[in-house]
Amino acid sequence: MLNNIGPMGLLLIAVVVLVLFGRGKISSLMGEVGKGITSFKKGVSEGQNALDDDEIKEAKDVTPETEKDKV
Repeated sequence: MLNNIGPMGLLLIAVVVLVLFGRGKISSLMGEVGKGITSFKKGVSEGQNALDDDEIKEAKDVTPETEKDKV
């Protein structure tokens, strides 16, 4: 169904959306989407850093006792 839209159909849809919502509303919506994406990426990065820090803190020395004596 959506495969038959073509460039003129997409242009018509864009014009209708622009008329319904207005230029200001669409630009503010896109700004909010951008802020949301930035916030999501920041949260993922902070979460990954927290996991990496936890893994470093929980690292244990698993060298057998006989090997430790040699060093």
